[in-house]
Amino acid sequence: MADKIWLLWMILGAILLIGEMLTVGFFLLWFSVGAFLAGAIALLGLSRFWQLLVFVVVSGVLFAISRKFAEKVTSSQPLGIGANRILGKEGIVLEEINNSQNTGKVRIDQDEWRADSDDGSIIPPGKRVKIIRVKGAHLVVEVIKESTEQKGE
Repeated sequence: MADKIWLLWMILGAILLIGEMLTVGFFLLWFSVGAFLAGAIALLGLSRFWQLLVFVVVSGVLFAISRKFAEKVTSSQPLGIGANRILGKEGIVLEEINNSQNTGKVRIDQDEWRADSDDGSIIPPGKRVKIIRVKGAHLVVEVIKESTEQKGE
């Protein structure tokens, strides 16, 4: 068993790698790398002390570095993710919104989206709307009242 300890490290590394694929974030990946390197140290014939030391140090250093990188990357990301990033934005109706006929399209910035009316009313093309929620692949919108629209439109 003592000469096969490298195999246990490799199995542990594989299990951690599979676990990483099944979870969100880069948490188990670094422990997987540490286990694979400890297995390589075991193949070289170094003692269990060195194997464990390599596992702990490599995993810990990679984990610490990745946390700083992840914080830097995520702090520059916009707050909304995916379709939720457009909640509260205004857009223009391109195709009549009619929930009962499943029609309706709006433009938000440069993107076109399928849309539904929040209250079930029919909204004609050209009306300004506000996105109040996302339902599946459709935006749910409400008409912006005339008093809040800019004069001269």
